[in-house]
Amino acid sequence: MQLKYKEIEESDSRSKHISFALPATIREFSHSEQILCICYTSDDTFIMMREDGNISFWSAELKLKRSRTLFERPIGRKPKWITDFTIMSQYNKFILSTGDREIQIYELSTLEPYCQITGLETGPLQLDYCSTGGDDCMILYGDDQMKYYDAIGSIISSSNHEATALVIGCTTGTTNLEKQMKELKECWKEGKGIKSHSAPGIPQKRLECDQSVFRVHKGVKTFDFCKKNNLLVTGGIDRILAYIDACVVILNYFHVFLLLIKVAQLLDTPLQRCAIWDIEDQSCLYTANSKASRIKGDVSACHYVPGLKGLCIAADGVALLHLRIQPQAKPDHVCSHNEPALCCKYSHEFRQVISCSEGSVVKVWDLDTGKLIFEFSGAHGDSAICCMTFDDSGRRLITGGRDGCLKIWNHNNGHCLRILKKEGRCDEICDCIYVEMHKNKYVLAVGWDRRINIYCDSFGDHHHTQPPEPHWQDDLKRGHKDDVLCIAQCPPTLLATSSYDGEIIVWNMISGHIYCHLQIPPTTACRDGEAVDKSVNKVIFLKTRVLKAELGASLVATGSQGSLAFWNLFHGGQLFSIFTASKVKSQISSLAVSTDDSLLYAADYVGYIYVYGMKDFAVHGPEVDPPKLINYWRAHISAVTCMELIEEQKVMVTSSVEGTVRLWSMDGEFIGTFGQPEPWEIRAPASWKHPMVPYEILIDPLSMPIHPVLEEEMSFVQLSNFENNEETIDNTESKDLQYSSPKSIISDDAIKEEIRKKTFQNNLGKRLRHERYQSLNKPVNHGGPVAYHTLKWFEIANAPNKCEKPDLSAADTDPYATLFFKESTCKPVPEELC
Repeated sequence: MQLKYKEIEESDSRSKHISFALPATIREFSHSEQILCICYTSDDTFIMMREDGNISFWSAELKLKRSRTLFERPIGRKPKWITDFTIMSQYNKFILSTGDREIQIYELSTLEPYCQITGLETGPLQLDYCSTGGDDCMILYGDDQMKYYDAIGSIISSSNHEATALVIGCTTGTTNLEKQMKELKECWKEGKGIKSHSAPGIPQKRLECDQSVFRVHKGVKTFDFCKKNNLLVTGGIDRILAYIDACVVILNYFHVFLLLIKVAQLLDTPLQRCAIWDIEDQSCLYTANSKASRIKGDVSACHYVPGLKGLCIAADGVALLHLRIQPQAKPDHVCSHNEPALCCKYSHEFRQVISCSEGSVVKVWDLDTGKLIFEFSGAHGDSAICCMTFDDSGRRLITGGRDGCLKIWNHNNGHCLRILKKEGRCDEICDCIYVEMHKNKYVLAVGWDRRINIYCDSFGDHHHTQPPEPHWQDDLKRGHKDDVLCIAQCPPTLLATSSYDGEIIVWNMISGHIYCHLQIPPTTACRDGEAVDKSVNKVIFLKTRVLKAELGASLVATGSQGSLAFWNLFHGGQLFSIFTASKVKSQISSLAVSTDDSLLYAADYVGYIYVYGMKDFAVHGPEVDPPKLINYWRAHISAVTCMELIEEQKVMVTSSVEGTVRLWSMDGEFIGTFGQPEPWEIRAPASWKHPMVPYEILIDPLSMPIHPVLEEEMSFVQLSNFENNEETIDNTESKDLQYSSPKSIISDDAIKEEIRKKTFQNNLGKRLRHERYQSLNKPVNHGGPVAYHTLKWFEIANAPNKCEKPDLSAADTDPYATLFFKESTCKPVPEELC
């Protein structure tokens, strides 16, 4: 139970992970005084004030806009030095305090002096400004940090004195007469007197009822207050609290309040770093040290800008650290892991799916609903988990990582039961299996050390860390010459391993001797001298054929350019068939077969899954044609790292580099992604995502259908001719559809009957001949006036300006004809028209 809640807490802390984008953006200074204060204005400008009175303006990209020294360096006496600085954004002015016991106000735009207050009792070491509404404002000064918070109408001040380390008090006296009289009575009892009227200009002491005093060990150097959470954070020199001589800023980031602390030098120990803390569980989320951020020197000031999500730090130079913002997940995109999911397995004992990621996180999912049951992190430290398997009982999980270790887990509570590793250097483990030989149980692992490491799984061994058994002699002398990528077992005696150089070795597990060597033949691209990946990522046995069909292929291995090779293991090994399984010629990344070896599932690096029928393929001898492709679909947009068949439920689980673990039916119907908000019911297809597909697959260009022309290798001329032929055929078809009438079946007897009924056959022929004769014997035209030369012309009569409205009472009356008739009756007709 304790382990379970510990992992839940670690999972919650991982979800709050935050960091800076390193290295920081730095602008170095030449020899100069340190920066006292950094302010940020609404026009995205940093304003920095140095001790010698130099004020500089910087852009959000830390580009210097302008700089000016406010005080001239006097000759013969010490120059003025600035103690603090703040801006009055409401009036476009800034305030500074000097060591000459004065406060000066300057115009922010022109940097010209506006006014000053001199003759103060002491030198103002700290300044603060706050607008209290309207034209009213408040300027505070003192020896230690103080700040007025209008939300609570009080001033908070700090001190190194333990008794008055933190004081919260009002700016005006209380109006509660009862409290005032009570304090006066207590003062008279103690023999003290209170002056009712103080001299003008002398500050009055605040009554006890008007303030709250906090006693803090070793005092308070700095503080900040958050009204939303009613939280007051203090920092001092007490190392127990870890808020050390710091400038504390509270910021809101992704709806989580964080505490940002700049740690200064303490007891001659340089602790120059910036840390981000979660104020809910008081845990440090991130620490940026000087080596990673490249910030040199003592940190003198810092300022966080919520709009930029950046922290500006002043040391020997000016540095800007931007918070690394995690990309917001798309609403239609669901991730099972934040890192690439490298493998997944199904536990028949608990009906759970276990997946692991490159971030060394193991997650346990419920198969029936897709919900997360449990997770634990740091399984192999910071190393990725490359492979996993279960023991024969299905209760213990075995993982192998890039740190070269195998670990046996109780995956229900995250407890590590045993560590399997060899002494000395440990190379990355690529694959592992759990086998049984001579009633003894072993864990076999292969990887970059090019050897088969055998670990005995004995309950009598109580050592937490266990070394491997001695290597086989054939493995040492005649074993692999390159990194071993995969291992597969076929009970009772056969074992197969494949390496990066394309070599496959079949072993006898009982004797430890090599049974046969297999080498994938080179492809056409290899013969042409092109660089081709020859590695064999996966090998798998067709277990029902090993002992029953001596003439058939019993081993399937991946090859280059998405090919699959089928091998017969008898008589030294013989290649029965090789074909390209991936339609896009992408390397095959995972293989799986059904229990009866009738279906072969292959997944490639593009995310496609292909299903081939294997029932009668390569059973009686070599095959020329590839097996029948029954189905294929795209499951992920990245490489499929693992594929697990769950035949009793007729589903399969896939994991991918994109960080998703998905559940599919054996026919390719999308059930869902593990970790999605809506749970599914595995026995109710209505709750599945099918017929929908993942959104990122739907919009990916590689998911589009492939044109038949693109599947064949054609030259540019052939492709052009092909397109021209297609256009000609389309044009011909369109013309036929446009001009041709629908065809009808007419018999010869019907044609004869139609000719017999015609009575003008001879006349029609003579008439046609006569028309042709007339058109051919027309008289020759020798010129003369054309038609428009013979037209008569007339002057246009002037129409009246006012038009009368026509009478439309009659139904058959044309308004235009009526208007014309009235005009013709009113005016005389010209002689030319008579």
